[in-house]
Amino acid sequence: MNKRNIIFYVLLTLALTACGGASESAVNSEASVDPSKKFKWKMVTTWPANFPIFQEGAERFADDVRTMSNDRLDIHVYAGGELVPALQVFDAVSNGVVEMGHGSPYYWAGKVPEAQFFSSVPFGMTAKGMNAWLYNAGGLELWNEIYKPFNLMAFPMGNTGVQMGGWFNKQINSMADIKGLRMRIPGLGGKAFKKAGGNPVLMAGSEVYTALERGTIDATEWVGPFHDTRLGLNRAANYYYYPGWHEPGTVFELMINESKWSLLPKDLQKIVETAAAATSEWIYAQMEYHNQQALTELKTKQNVQILEFPEEVLSSFKQLTKQTLDEEAAASPAFKRVYDAYENFRANYAGWDELSEESYQASLRLE
Repeated sequence: MNKRNIIFYVLLTLALTACGGASESAVNSEASVDPSKKFKWKMVTTWPANFPIFQEGAERFADDVRTMSNDRLDIHVYAGGELVPALQVFDAVSNGVVEMGHGSPYYWAGKVPEAQFFSSVPFGMTAKGMNAWLYNAGGLELWNEIYKPFNLMAFPMGNTGVQMGGWFNKQINSMADIKGLRMRIPGLGGKAFKKAGGNPVLMAGSEVYTALERGTIDATEWVGPFHDTRLGLNRAANYYYYPGWHEPGTVFELMINESKWSLLPKDLQKIVETAAAATSEWIYAQMEYHNQQALTELKTKQNVQILEFPEEVLSSFKQLTKQTLDEEAAASPAFKRVYDAYENFRANYAGWDELSEESYQASLRLE
């Protein structure tokens, strides 16, 4: 055998050995994954303990994961303040203090302003449109892209549906009635409210009833008839306005520490994803069911007047919302990028929504 052939066979043997070693390494790596390994995780939420539907949904999610995984993934759920303060959920999950969190993305507007698009936008899309955008039109991928620098990822896990416009201690007949009004209203809606001459106030849900009852604030938005009456807001103000222009379909999120997520086997990841989607539908259905019941009860209370915002007021808030969004986009390329993606889908979806849902609802009002 000549020298060239010897070199050829030596190189071939080395190559085959390397391939075999790589294959063996891959096999050993796969074999090292113990399918019986158990994980104990913590989830913190922004909701009070025993808060109906919201905290209840987080607990239900954990139970579903535990059952579907045959106890391989055991998630202990902590309400807001039990392990970390409610508004520190983002940092706790991002830093890996806990593995999961449940809340709504607009709570983190101070850290990630563009996250508000994955929660709720005034005069924006309802639950139907948000689901279509997030699951099918790149919304979820964009959401996870803006969370990635924070070592976070997210799945939708709940929706309030269209909220109410809020409780007021006086009637709102024009935009002049907004000027100087002190109202608990957060997020982009609060910024539009401020542009109208109102005074937006931020406060925890546990403080809302007392503030409204004592006159510290003149109005407050909360959620809808079910949660509002549970909080007793119907005893603190007489005028209940609709629609909830500021929150037409608020998305809740399952926030996950990305580093911890990467340690889960694929089947457990799929279980988490599936359970989050199921919980999302459960929360939305619960909201629709309980709100219609609570609204019926509210209509029997003589001290409550359920009123629609005047067209002038809604039109003005819509214009002020557009100004707010444009100003935020001009100040932040990241905000503009998500704004453009959201608006492009919303504009296209609006045509179908008008042709289907809106026209059908109009037909129901015909005599």
